Parts: sequence; structure tokens; C-alpha cells
Amino acid sequence: MTPESNRTRHAGVVRAFWEARARVALQFAPRLSQLAHFVLPNLCALCGNSSRTTLCVCCDAAYWNEARLRCTICAMPLAHRRRTSGPTMRSTRGSTRYRCEACIDSPPAFYATLALADYRAPLDLLARGLKFRARLALAEEFARRLALAAHDNLDPHGIPDIVVPVPLSRERLIERGYNPAWQIARPLARRLGTQADAMLVRRILHTAPQSKLDREARRRNVGRAFALARPLAGQHVGVVDDVMTSGATLDALAHTLKAAGARRVTNFVALRTPKD
Repeated sequence: MTPESNRTRHAGVVRAFWEARARVALQFAPRLSQLAHFVLPNLCALCGNSSRTTLCVCCDAAYWNEARLRCTICAMPLAHRRRTSGPTMRSTRGSTRYRCEACIDSPPAFYATLALADYRAPLDLLARGLKFRARLALAEEFARRLALAAHDNLDPHGIPDIVVPVPLSRERLIERGYNPAWQIARPLARRLGTQADAMLVRRILHTAPQSKLDREARRRNVGRAFALARPLAGQHVGVVDDVMTSGATLDALAHTLKAAGARRVTNFVALRTPKD
């Protein structure tokens, strides 16, 4: 056997070895990934300590378990109780709806808002991590907690028929590569036992970021920003966003949804700014 044939044979053996190794890796990679999830510790998204969950036990207890009275409609924290009757709260809470002065004076187009907590340190790190650093596991955590809040606060008839994200403009979606609201909406719909639709609502105007505007400018900024792919024929729509500030975007979207036939609009937001 010549040296050239030996080299050819050796190259063939090496190639066959690496091809077989690649097939084994592809076959077992999903199982190894699942095993690593249980064997290797994650890091807490807030303090950085080892944790099997998104937040460690200490951070979870310190920052999430916030007993705070909120306006049922816009989720603004309340200092004083203003009650009205409402059909969607469970009887364990006396079917009571609390409303802030702004929602009493000028009710928005949406019916209710569920918010997990205030947008404040250190929880704001979670929203920023999802929005700007593509930490998509945080969306799953937000969805899990929102689903629990929905089951605790809404009766079975209060669960939406369909869940949609607040859409991004085409330009911003290309820039960011994903929509944080959709990353929350999809697992939230699964946990609520309903459907999610990322294509129902389109953002037809590329508007300035809401965080840089005052309250009135925010309303003007998004007044005609949305369009729908189809009529809604009496459906209850759940709208998902990562952070709610003045509520102008959600109000504009609720107006669009109700003009298309939506029976009710309920917002699901991860964090709510404590002041407009």
C-alpha cells in the first residue's frame, strides 16, 4: 500500500469518526440540555447567586411579594379606596373594583389591567434585561406570574379568548430582533389555555419611544399607530406588554380593538410605573 493510499484511508477514517460523533451529538443534545437544566445551577437574575429558578428564594421573597392596592382598570397604585361593583372579580374579593381618580374622570377603553409589581429597582433590571439584553427566560417568568395573577383575580369568564402582544413597528422589530411583549404573550396564552396571535395587530406607524415623551405627547404619539388583520366579533382580547407607563399605548390599542368588534380588553403587564 502506497503512502498516498494510506493518507487517503486515514482521512476517510477521521472523517467517518467526526460524522459519527456529530450524529451522536445531535441525537443526545436535547437530552443533555434537559439534564443540564436540572444538574447545573442557574444564576439569580437579580443578585447573581446560584439558583435553580429565575430568581433565588431570597430575591423572590424580598421583591415580588408586594401587597399593594391598585386601580383595577389601570393598575396604578392607590392611596385611597374608591370602589365600584364589577362582574369579573372573584367572589372572594367581594366583586369589588377599585378605581383611581383618572379612571373615574376619564375611563380608558380597556376594562382592566393586571400588573405584577411597580417598575422600580431592582425589578426594573428584569424588564431591561428582557427588552435590551435578550434574556428571554425572563419572559417565561413574567408569563408564569401573570397567569397566576389571572387565575387568582379573574373568574373563568374573565379569561381572554385571545392574547396579543403590543406590536413593535417594523423598524424597531428589525433593530431589536424580537418583540419582548410577544415573548411574554405566547407562554401566557399557553398557561391560560387560550390562543395567542402575533399577527392580529400591526403597528403601522414608527413612533418615537414613549419613555421620552410627556403624558399628552404619548397619547398623540400612538393615537393612530395600530391596524388589525381581521374583525373580532365580540371576543375578549388580552393585551400583553412588558412595562406600562401612562397607559396611552394600551388605550390607543384598546380603542382599535373595540372599534373592530372586541367585547372587552384586559391588559397583562409585567411592571407598572407607580407614577405617570
